[in-house]
Amino acid sequence: MINFNVQVRDFPFDESSQSKIESWKGNNREYGSNWPVVYLIHNDDKREAYIGETLNAGKRAAQHWQNKERKHLKTIHIMTDDTFNKSVILDLEAFLIKYMSADGKYTLQNGNAGLSNFDYYSRKEYEDEFLKIWDKLKELNLVQKGITDIQNTDEYKYSPYKTLTKDQEQVLGTILYIINGYLKHGIKTSVLVEGGAGTGKTILAVYLLKLLSDLKAEVYDEEDSEEAISPEISELRSLIRDRELKVGIIIPQQALRVTLKRVFSKIHGMTDAKTLTPMEAARAGKDAPFDLLICDEAHRLHRRAGLSQYASYDQTNKDLGLPKEATELDWIIHCSKMQLLFYDSDQSVRPSDITPDTFQQILSHQSINRLKLSSQLRCLGGDDYIQYIHEVLSIDGFGHPGIESTGPVLHESALPLPHGPFQDYTLRLYDDLDEMMDKINQLNDQYDLCCAVAGYGWEWVTKDKPKDTPLRDIQIGRGYIWNRTNTDWINSDRLPYEIGCIHTVQGYDLNYVGVIFGPEIIYSKATGRIEVVKKNYHDRLGKAVGDDTEALRNYILNIYATLMTRGIHGAFVYVCDPDLREYLRKYLHS
Repeated sequence: MINFNVQVRDFPFDESSQSKIESWKGNNREYGSNWPVVYLIHNDDKREAYIGETLNAGKRAAQHWQNKERKHLKTIHIMTDDTFNKSVILDLEAFLIKYMSADGKYTLQNGNAGLSNFDYYSRKEYEDEFLKIWDKLKELNLVQKGITDIQNTDEYKYSPYKTLTKDQEQVLGTILYIINGYLKHGIKTSVLVEGGAGTGKTILAVYLLKLLSDLKAEVYDEEDSEEAISPEISELRSLIRDRELKVGIIIPQQALRVTLKRVFSKIHGMTDAKTLTPMEAARAGKDAPFDLLICDEAHRLHRRAGLSQYASYDQTNKDLGLPKEATELDWIIHCSKMQLLFYDSDQSVRPSDITPDTFQQILSHQSINRLKLSSQLRCLGGDDYIQYIHEVLSIDGFGHPGIESTGPVLHESALPLPHGPFQDYTLRLYDDLDEMMDKINQLNDQYDLCCAVAGYGWEWVTKDKPKDTPLRDIQIGRGYIWNRTNTDWINSDRLPYEIGCIHTVQGYDLNYVGVIFGPEIIYSKATGRIEVVKKNYHDRLGKAVGDDTEALRNYILNIYATLMTRGIHGAFVYVCDPDLREYLRKYLHS
């Protein structure tokens, strides 16, 4: 049984640090010179800090004193315990970097190489005890927020200091190997990283962006790092030291792009990160191509269909010398020497998105490396839950619109089998929308980041109306309104009767999500599967499929599958169509 009696000692950080720290002894331990410790060096005036681990605190402090970036730091706090070993301090270092970077008290000077997820003896017991260290740091006014509060922030969710899973580490290693090949031999290529919802695509994109920034800034001098730097990172560091590397990250969705820009603005070395729309990237790379363009949520890149602005789209194709029907993926390839694309075809939710077939056809003309992220990091229901939702919603069959379809009914054996309760995940069907909303609002008061979302089954009559408008878009029960902002809605002053759409939550994590299945999606007894009713679908741009009802059905099912996978701890469901409600009752717990 691990029980910390952690000691935290502070010393001035200057040329005398080594001798003073090495004199720290006790319990027959030489804490300052021959014992595993984690340390924090900081300056309250500039609000900067550095976190590290070592077996020789005095010598390590002297090394840091020679680093010009550390010179203006003033105090070093050293943490240790008689139960510490090397594995523990590596894990504690990663824990503190991850949470202190998102806490906001200090901007960390740390790089993010070497932060990986590993197991060791009694790890769970040690990690439970880390919370005691956090409480001590809070008492010393070195941190300002609680762990739960930090976990709800975007600064934590999109932190480049997250420890990578083995899955992510393997993909990152391959990406770095490919980048090194380009820098050494001029090999131009596209890298496609495919992964479902919650597999950590955005985290890996942000991690790589920070890593490249740090390596260029030479954060990892030999005497300044005890991290386990991989051979690929070590080689990349030497390759980019004396050359300019033009790198940008494309975030097609406005809401997520605004959020990431805000997160980057608070991270050392990322304040100048080029966070771009596809059109901005095309213009910036037209005459001087990017060495590397990273595109997150690449399934949301546009083709020339269902757009709100055709003139600027056509002008961009003209400026780039591309044909009129060229896509935003064509722009990226045209304006960069290497492309890193994070992609999930199941999250394509509008006709303006490049179709999966077209996406793959464009890449077929490129040198391409295909990689895969598989481990589920968001939903505590795991991969089992994600697969189950797709099976329940996406039933193969005959694509006839509406309830008067004449196609043959699917045999009962073609339907998915009901799943019992998920061990760490709540999945619940509600027959009363007001009751579901009360539960969501109660959880939001308790945990934060809990809200309800819906498909486009209602017109937006409250658009641009004042906050206190008596009008309601969704006239069910007490009545509800659509999201009052499209930008960073999750963190806005949401009203308890406010409902988000797909574009407000795609790419975000929620603690609990409530999903309203609108009147545009029904269960047809004639075809024995879920169908859509086009006249009840009110996304004008989403209707740009002409008479292709099957295509519209796929987009709408993708929307609901994406909404159902936003929740970390659970999903609640209300369904308008009575037949669909009864169909889903077999698969969701009432």
